[in-house]
Amino acid sequence: MIDFIFTSESVTEGHPDKICDQISDAVLDALLTVDPESRVACETVVNTGLCLLTGEITSKAKVDYIKLVRNVIKEIGYEDHKAGGFDANSCAVLVALDEQSPDISQGVNEADDINNDLENNTGAGDQGIMFGYACDETPELMPLPISLAHRLAIQLAKVRHEKVLNYLLPDGKTQVSIDYKKGVPVSINTILISTQHNPEIDGIKDEEEIRQRIKEDLWTNVVIPATEDLEIKPDIHKTRFLVNPTGKFVIGGPQGDAGLTGRKIIVDTYGGYARHGGGAFSGKDPTKVDRSAAYAARYVAKSIVKAKLAKKVEIQLSYAIGVAKPISILVETFDTGVISQTNLTEIIKEHFDLRPAAIIKEFNLRNLPKKNGGKFFRKTASYGHFGRRDLELPWENVKEKAAQLAKASKIFLE
Repeated sequence: MIDFIFTSESVTEGHPDKICDQISDAVLDALLTVDPESRVACETVVNTGLCLLTGEITSKAKVDYIKLVRNVIKEIGYEDHKAGGFDANSCAVLVALDEQSPDISQGVNEADDINNDLENNTGAGDQGIMFGYACDETPELMPLPISLAHRLAIQLAKVRHEKVLNYLLPDGKTQVSIDYKKGVPVSINTILISTQHNPEIDGIKDEEEIRQRIKEDLWTNVVIPATEDLEIKPDIHKTRFLVNPTGKFVIGGPQGDAGLTGRKIIVDTYGGYARHGGGAFSGKDPTKVDRSAAYAARYVAKSIVKAKLAKKVEIQLSYAIGVAKPISILVETFDTGVISQTNLTEIIKEHFDLRPAAIIKEFNLRNLPKKNGGKFFRKTASYGHFGRRDLELPWENVKEKAAQLAKASKIFLE
């Protein structure tokens, strides 16, 4: 393989698009907590002084959407005018929600390929393609660029919430470029952090002095703590470190940019390192295969890598609306597999049930919000849905499946 540099980005929970993802998933959590059978497709829009909820919801649950929206915005950190021109207490909250189309509902309730068992009786909530990916670059079996970008974004938010750096405001982005040699990550080429901040820091008003102060503080309080347990670490003399390259970042959040649910699908998944089917996750109940099948595809891919049947693997699933079984399953191991892709596909079909109802049952997706005190999917809405070290995600728990796959593969290795 040729040598190359690969770059991935992440964003903090104060980014306008991520505000929307969190609100949409907070709505989903609230509805599923009361009514696990809720059908939800909730979209959120934010702009200066405005939050709009729209989409389709069918549920027995009664939710105070305006109160819920304000609480999410407040917890993120937009609580007064100092937080960037967007205030949880004063922003307008508009609710424009309809019920799910009966044409869609019919196909989900009763699959085209129906028989008498539960799994076949639930069709996919939409057509589409979903990808899952795993590789052995990190302990969580994620690509290093996106893993490191998330680490930095999480640490950036942590020092803001804990007021270690009390001049930071909620909006922020991270970006990491990794040097690869023969397909293996060897060093951190560049780290970029753009973070919203107060216009004045400890009496400093000069833009360049402020930027230099932020740069020094972020290296000490964000970069070093976020990477201290990694084998590949940033080098202050070799790693290029960029902070707020425009000079300042005072106006941010919804005041600086409108936000929409589902605009950060690459941040949510693999940082561009693997392909993406195009469907967003947040605000969608488990019958939407954009979400549930993407989780299942990651589960399959991670199980294969954990079983050491490949160093990297990408899974593609495709579905038709109202049909339970996947239309197709494709495995790509990028010439790192220990058995053929044909044999891997056979093993997948034998050991994974990829029908929507089976996926929902396997991961207990309908009941996770109630089981976790009313907050589950919202926690996935920032810092990625995969490879999370801070969350217990059922699609990341592959120990048992990996053991099954390793055993099943022996027949092809003899």
